[in-house]
Amino acid sequence: MTTFAELLLNGLSIGSVYALIALGFVVIFKATEVVNFAHASLLLAGGYVTAVLHDDIGFWAALTVGAGSAALVGAAIEFLVMRRYRGSDHSVLAIVTIGVDILLLTELTRRIGTDVLAVGDPWGDSLLTIGSVTIAHTRIAAFVSVALLITIFLLAFRHTSWGVSMRAAAENPQTAALMGVRLGRVSLAAWAVAGALAAVAALFLTVFPTPGLERATSLAALKAFPAAILGGLDSTTGALAGGLIVGVTESLATGYQSDLSFMGRGIGDLAPYLVMVVVLLIRPAGLFGTKEMARV
Repeated sequence: MTTFAELLLNGLSIGSVYALIALGFVVIFKATEVVNFAHASLLLAGGYVTAVLHDDIGFWAALTVGAGSAALVGAAIEFLVMRRYRGSDHSVLAIVTIGVDILLLTELTRRIGTDVLAVGDPWGDSLLTIGSVTIAHTRIAAFVSVALLITIFLLAFRHTSWGVSMRAAAENPQTAALMGVRLGRVSLAAWAVAGALAAVAALFLTVFPTPGLERATSLAALKAFPAAILGGLDSTTGALAGGLIVGVTESLATGYQSDLSFMGRGIGDLAPYLVMVVVLLIRPAGLFGTKEMARV
């Protein structure tokens, strides 16, 4: 029972980080109806800036600059690349983001090389023990921080003019434009917000018990993608639910891997995708996704 409790808590913690990344996918999709495959490079860019600067300006300042840098990179991608293809088919735009991701990841991995970079977080390898259950302080910090960020985002999404504009653009972009919503600004803000969220997620993916930031850190975005899909690409609530489901599934499958040996090695990495497939077979739009209605 102790093992299960530890795995569950760790799964909820890492799942909340996946939810933060998935929220970035959802924000951009709601604003532009484009699946952003360059999200991995935004995550790595924010984490890299934080890791490089923390010795010189301190952890919190470095994290702020890292989030700002990732937001700036996201905005630059939208303004310099995506806006030039506005009006193109959404599948074409998705392919464009793949090209952008390859370019950015190539440069970032060249800079990182084979190094493992510390991000200078204040929690270190401290552990909290409650009864027989032990959990790292970094996991607690991740869950609390992500919960706070997602709450702030949802409140802003519901009650600010930017949130109203984004919801209007997601519902009907043509009508929203006629009503005075500036779709370019909505799209630019969405990419910037997604970049900032990815930078914070990069922090909690590279703290204890992981060794630090490395080239493979960007692969975490691939685990968050199933979270966005199974929750529903147009649902902010779905991003949260999907992230938690993926995190818990991965943690339990990895923790009980010896009992699941009949399914082969590495089942923990595969489990989130299996869950995604099962959910999509039952609900093709995801758990909270909007079903498209068509008149026949």
